[in-house]
Amino acid sequence: MSDTVPTGTARRAGRREWLGLAVLGLPTLLVSLDIGALFLALPHLSADLGASSTQQLWITDIYGFLTAGFLITMGTLGDRVGRRKLLLIGAALFGVLSVVAAYATSPEMLIAARALLGIAGATLMPSTLALISNMFHDDRQRGTAIAAWVSCMMTGAALGPVIGGVMLNYFWWGAVFLLGVPVMLLLLLVGPKLLPEYRNSGAGRLDLVSVVLSLAAVLSIIYGFKELAVYGLDSPTTAIVSIVAGLVLGFLFARRQLRLDHPLLDLRLFRTGAFSALLTAMMLAAGAMAGTFLLSSQYVQSVLGLSPAEAGLWLAPTGISIAVGSQLGPILSRKLGNSGAIAGGLAVGAVGFLLIALVRSETDLALVVAGLALVHLGAGPLFALGAFLVVGTVPPERAGSAASMSETSNNFGSTLGLAVLGTIGTAVYRDQMESGYTGAAAEQARETLAGATAAAGTLEPGAASQLLTVAHGAFTSGLHTAGVIGGVVFLAMAAIVAASQRKAARVQQAPAAEPALSSAHS
Repeated sequence: MSDTVPTGTARRAGRREWLGLAVLGLPTLLVSLDIGALFLALPHLSADLGASSTQQLWITDIYGFLTAGFLITMGTLGDRVGRRKLLLIGAALFGVLSVVAAYATSPEMLIAARALLGIAGATLMPSTLALISNMFHDDRQRGTAIAAWVSCMMTGAALGPVIGGVMLNYFWWGAVFLLGVPVMLLLLLVGPKLLPEYRNSGAGRLDLVSVVLSLAAVLSIIYGFKELAVYGLDSPTTAIVSIVAGLVLGFLFARRQLRLDHPLLDLRLFRTGAFSALLTAMMLAAGAMAGTFLLSSQYVQSVLGLSPAEAGLWLAPTGISIAVGSQLGPILSRKLGNSGAIAGGLAVGAVGFLLIALVRSETDLALVVAGLALVHLGAGPLFALGAFLVVGTVPPERAGSAASMSETSNNFGSTLGLAVLGTIGTAVYRDQMESGYTGAAAEQARETLAGATAAAGTLEPGAASQLLTVAHGAFTSGLHTAGVIGGVVFLAMAAIVAASQRKAARVQQAPAAEPALSSAHS
């Protein structure tokens, strides 16, 4: 891999391309925002529709499940049928299904609408990233454009709770779904004029067996980790069986891809160590961030007592910080090289995790917010430059497939982080509660912090205060553990990425060696 983002001599993009980038940023922002906004609307829609606890889980999870499951298929399908065409079809479906979800009259109807929204959402993310590679041929401009795309994606996730909380103050729960309608309508109106079409005429037929195998593998693994996040190690059988089944299906999928002339996913890209290192770094970083953000959001609400809307506003700086970090990535790479910018950013993120590990119960709102802001600021260069280098390592006809790999790794990482760090946080909480509290309602209080809060409501003021003090301290210890793990992950990834880039640079400089991962199209 070239250690800097070169300026290149390719044709530079003009006003039309930059306007097209703004258009591509809208669905990217929306797809990420949709998930966070739903969390705040869930209690309202559940009461209105009479959704059971199981139905609530499906309402929240089915969208992400199917988005992750179809990313590989949709990324490759765009290469075959046309990226702009697939993007516009997905946008039209997303807009229509958003209206259906907003006016759902039963939990089953909402679950079905969310499932179809997930499939439509899977057409948007890889198509938008792959189209950027067609619109921006100059390496420096492409790096800036992808950084802006990453900023939209991450900012949407952070602003989802904020915007959702504001809208729920004035409108009914369905309004959070209607956010997508004007955005998709605008994309349909101006997309054909501003966005180029690209289709790989030599891609061959879509292998349906590979589609089924990839979908089943991804869904099984993600479902297993979700089960692990919900139930922990108390009843892990279903989670373990699902994960193992997913790994077996993934093995069968990989073996089939290596035998096909026109594979759904070109696994030969993983032979390049720098390519694999970048995807691994993005996956693990996404996991550390998602798991720690989950525990931090619970901390500010359950320990500090903020309302969901107040918590969303306090946590909004995370979206701003990762947007800044993403934009700084290409700038820093010109001075420090790609590896230096990524490794330096991860080191900054590790400092943020350290701040989170120092948070005290009931007093340190500013510290946890500052810690999260530093984590997201430091992760910005990794995701911006990582997406640039992953997409840039393939020829234009395979950019959709490469973009789907990038997105799938992020989805896997987030799910893994929620499961692993959530389970570890729960284990630390229960361990400290068992040794630190033996009073009334101890069994209920030891299960979760929510259980301890409910138990405190049945006790006398003095006993309730004692219980909550111990429970808040136990939960904060779990947050400390997540902060330490996140810091170690970030520092380890910084070292691995730096080492892989140095190795790739040496291979690239060798006169008879096979070309290494390059920031320019091969």
